[in-house]
This record gives sequence, C-alpha cells and structure tokens, in this order.
Amino acid sequence: MPKPLPPTLRERNRYVVFEIISENNGFSKGDVSKVIQNASLRFLGELGVSKMSLWLIEWNGETRKGILKVNHKSVDEMRASIALIREINGKRAIFHVLGVSGTIKRAREKYY
Repeated sequence: MPKPLPPTLRERNRYVVFEIISENNGFSKGDVSKVIQNASLRFLGELGVSKMSLWLIEWNGETRKGILKVNHKSVDEMRASIALIREINGKRAIFHVLGVSGTIKRAREKYY
C-alpha cells in the first residue's frame, strides 16, 4: 500500500457552497453535476477542467443547495463557469454562490 502524502505536498482544496434559484425543484445530483461539468468544459476546455479537479460533494434537492470541491487556484474560474449556466434540463435556473471555505466542515456550518 502506498504511503500517503504529507500535508505540505497535498493539493489544497476549497469548498464552494452554492444554491440554484429556479421555479422547478426536480433536479437530481446527476443533472446538476452534468450541467456544471458541461459548462466548465465549454468555458475552460479539457485542460482547464482537469486542473480544476472539480467534484460535486453534496447536493440537497429540497433546499437546492450543494457543495463543490475545487482546487484552491481555480475558484474564480469555477465561479465564472457556473455563472454562465442558464438552464438545467430545459428548465430555467440560476446558480448563486453562497460562500467559499477551506474545510468541508466549516462550509457546512457557515453556508449549508
């Protein structure tokens, strides 16, 4: 089994809490993840998305809030790419970033 990297060599992440403002409630985690990935691909290209290391960590369909994990250097690019999203599955939607945190625990406490 490989030895884990020490904290000084690990990739630093940021956790971005967002909400979707829409008249519809029926968005699944897969739908949201696919829309974010496609918007990022269109805006940044494959190289930009791979450097961003974007993951949808949590999604709550009732409150329409989610948490994205992103590389600490790519937070601004990620915010720009999700700002370009105007619809999910043909239904109008707007993404609103509630906040950015360095730990997932603090992101849940403060914004989620």
